[in-house]
Amino acid sequence: MLDSPMTLPRDEPVAGPWTAMSDDEFAGIVLSMARMSPGRPRVVAVDGRSASGKTTLADNLAARVDRSAIIHVDDVAWNEPLFAWADLLADNILAPLRSGEGASFSPPAWAAHGRQGAIDIPAGLGLVIVEGVGASQRELSDLLDAAIWVQSDFLLAQKRGIDRDIAQGVNGTVEQTIAFWHEWMTEELRFLADQKPWERANLIVAGTSTPAIPDHQIAVAAGHLRPAP
Repeated sequence: MLDSPMTLPRDEPVAGPWTAMSDDEFAGIVLSMARMSPGRPRVVAVDGRSASGKTTLADNLAARVDRSAIIHVDDVAWNEPLFAWADLLADNILAPLRSGEGASFSPPAWAAHGRQGAIDIPAGLGLVIVEGVGASQRELSDLLDAAIWVQSDFLLAQKRGIDRDIAQGVNGTVEQTIAFWHEWMTEELRFLADQKPWERANLIVAGTSTPAIPDHQIAVAAGHLRPAP
């Protein structure tokens, strides 16, 4: 185990010490932490800053749990006002799942902007992962069984996110992509500084490399991070 500081925004405490574990070990801890209730799935949030490694972690977790599904916050938030989508997710997806029902939801912005289809989560699952920035925000706390915060080096995640968006060509030219990223990050920093999701997280996972933790293992630390007294 090693306490390895990262470059973080001033509002976020540094997690640690880190413990190395396999994907299977991590999945077992998550399932035991989010206890099953009869007739409905466990609902676990994977939260973190943009490009922190949330999607990779969620994919790996889902791959190791039978009858699992992932809800990507980006799908719910698509063309909605920034960070103003919690009620859509809660009322139309999480509440039905918690009642043991399936959910099929087409956010209103989809039809308004010509996007077809719906977010479909069947009944009878064992685990549903809610993945994205703000997935564990306090407005959703009563509908979650556990929350994970993915802590990542801020500068490394920023480089990773900008490089990814440039490669995908999703936000225009290189200059437009960089400008968009910084505009988005201004709002994200403000939102997360207010929400402090690391304080509600049951576990912290390192989303960027941590010394003494092999790349093929997950670096995990205790949750409920708060500033040192």
